[in-house]
Amino acid sequence: MGKLFKNMVPYWKSVLIVVCLLMVQAYCDLSLPQYTSNIIDVGIINGGTEYILPEKITKETYTMTAFLMTDEEKELWASDYEEEGAFYVRKALSEEELQEADSQLLVPLALAYQVSASIQESGIAGGSLEAGGSGDAAAFLSSGGLPEKLETLIEQGRASIINMIDAAGESTVRSMALQYAIQCNKAAGVDVDKIQISYLLYSGFRMLLLALLLGVVTVMVGLFSARVGAGIGRDLREKVFSRVMGFSNGEIDQFSTASLITRCTNDIQQVQMVSIMLLRMVLFAPIIGIGGIIKVIHTNAGMGWTIALAVVVIMGFVITLVSITMPRFKLMQTLVDRVNLVSREILTGLLVIRAFGREEKEEERFDDANRMLTKTQLFTNRVMSIMMPGMMLIMNGTSILITWVAAHRIDAGMLQVGGLTAFITYSMQIVMSFLMLTMMSIMLPRAGVAAERIDEVLRTKSSILDDEEAKPLEVEKGRVTYEHVHFAYPEAKADVLSDIDFTAEPGQVTAIIGSTGCGKSTLVNLLPRFYDVREGSISIDGVDIRKIPLKDLRKAVGFVPQKGVLFSGTIASNLRFGKKDANEEELKEAAEIAQAADFIEEKKDGFDSSISQGGSNVSGGQKQRLAIARALVRKPKILVFDDSFSALDMKTDALLRKALMERVKDCTVLIVAQRISTILHADKILVLDEGKIVGMGTHEELLKNCEVYEQIARSQLSAKELGLEEKEA
Repeated sequence: MGKLFKNMVPYWKSVLIVVCLLMVQAYCDLSLPQYTSNIIDVGIINGGTEYILPEKITKETYTMTAFLMTDEEKELWASDYEEEGAFYVRKALSEEELQEADSQLLVPLALAYQVSASIQESGIAGGSLEAGGSGDAAAFLSSGGLPEKLETLIEQGRASIINMIDAAGESTVRSMALQYAIQCNKAAGVDVDKIQISYLLYSGFRMLLLALLLGVVTVMVGLFSARVGAGIGRDLREKVFSRVMGFSNGEIDQFSTASLITRCTNDIQQVQMVSIMLLRMVLFAPIIGIGGIIKVIHTNAGMGWTIALAVVVIMGFVITLVSITMPRFKLMQTLVDRVNLVSREILTGLLVIRAFGREEKEEERFDDANRMLTKTQLFTNRVMSIMMPGMMLIMNGTSILITWVAAHRIDAGMLQVGGLTAFITYSMQIVMSFLMLTMMSIMLPRAGVAAERIDEVLRTKSSILDDEEAKPLEVEKGRVTYEHVHFAYPEAKADVLSDIDFTAEPGQVTAIIGSTGCGKSTLVNLLPRFYDVREGSISIDGVDIRKIPLKDLRKAVGFVPQKGVLFSGTIASNLRFGKKDANEEELKEAAEIAQAADFIEEKKDGFDSSISQGGSNVSGGQKQRLAIARALVRKPKILVFDDSFSALDMKTDALLRKALMERVKDCTVLIVAQRISTILHADKILVLDEGKIVGMGTHEELLKNCEVYEQIARSQLSAKELGLEEKEA
């Protein structure tokens, strides 16, 4: 989780905007259930009447109601109304004043409702409140008959109302007071139907505005989250790619190409997707959950224990599932690496596989890797597929439990229908918030593994770095000197090269030959610092290459690798790979030296002919000649050919070497070769055996005093060709 959030730090402004938008979204989500509850309780059941003070009341009813109040309540009652003819009209009170009146006058108005109902049921005054019998009721209450008994009854009624509030809460008593207000309004000629319709329309309009705001905010949250996620993906790809580009061969070997490809693609995709979900769901879940809990507390429904029970069940359910699947999620990424590796090997070596009839075996190898990944994915998916129906079962069970408990509370007058509706909605929002977190628990383990794998690449520093004291170098001569060089591959027990000591002079060809695996390619790979020496030093014009910036060092060396690699594009774009501003004349000159001009001119588009990925649309010899031309375009002071003539026929090989000698006379040339004919006329030949120089000199000198060279020469050329007939005789 920490590594996932660390990637969001550069986008803290967008994240802050998302958090603010999520709060607005949560506010809208949490407000809508309250409006629904109000529409049911206030708009439908209470006829749109929000406060217990009647808007208009007849004088007789006003007097009767005041008779049931204490002196303090009468004072407040009188201050809230003003006399207009035969009625008392409520003053333009603020919302705070109305709420205060609701609190102070709840008991007497609820009592007035009970008295009015009792009088109507008993037939006293011969009529109802609506029919105008309130005047007689008021006269009855204010008459001198049975004053002590009447006073006792009023006190008992008030005590009963207070006990009801203590036992069941204010909701039932408030409903009685509201019904009394409706009766008073109706008796005074107020259009109560208009009040109800106005309230419903107003509440509906506010709900519509909230819904529209909710929609807009949700879209904006999605937009900002997607932008943050896309930015994180872009940044990670750039960082990982830049870091990998700076890796030496040692780091590449440590991770493997297949694993690095997976980390740059699949792993970053996982992190990007989860980053979006973190902003949209993980941040939203606690906001809506805490808000829902606060709203539930405010409902005073007394059923919070049902939600607590649901949350405990959900947490236990999720922890069980995650504990089962977590090890498999960690294994999954390794298996993806393996499938990627096998696929890459099969596709790269398809021709070899077909040539040896290994199709079935390779298919089996791929099937094994694929089957392991599929088996792991099926296991995790099957376990996690239980989550959604399990969550729905818990949610529906919670709804049933809440309804069952609420039914008893409604029957006891302790809860209203609208309150039940709001409570169920809030409880579902709370449960859904936990559901969001649990859904993320499916994705977070895998994303966490992916983030760790990406971070592992970013934490790994290249072993080949510019020295702090490195200074730019303009190579003047190009003299290359190896001084007692020792080298061993990382984690290898023995040296690959031991005590390599020689100098390659400018204007000369220095050739390196030896048996397979003796360290020839390793020796030349040390020059452009693909690896660093373990002991000793390599210098150019007397300057240690470790004191030269890598950019300058590699610019000075024209390196032609053992395997010619071309990139998708054109012939010209490949030749300009090392020199972007090379003109057409420079391209033609390099192509002529590399003996590539003939086949390029034969192509319809010449230098603009397309090259497919990996150079698969040209032959091996053509690919190798283009790779040589690419190095020559740079016109470097040092040329290194790592067995770069192996795919050329003898005639082309000879012509190419002749052209090199004529056109690049001032360069220092290092040639790694397997064929004696390629290095026959080299100025200096190094003979390697088991990582050591066992011979150094010209061809003739080595034939006389180096047994290893003589054996190699005899294995390729006849004694007559080598001029050894006299010696044998």
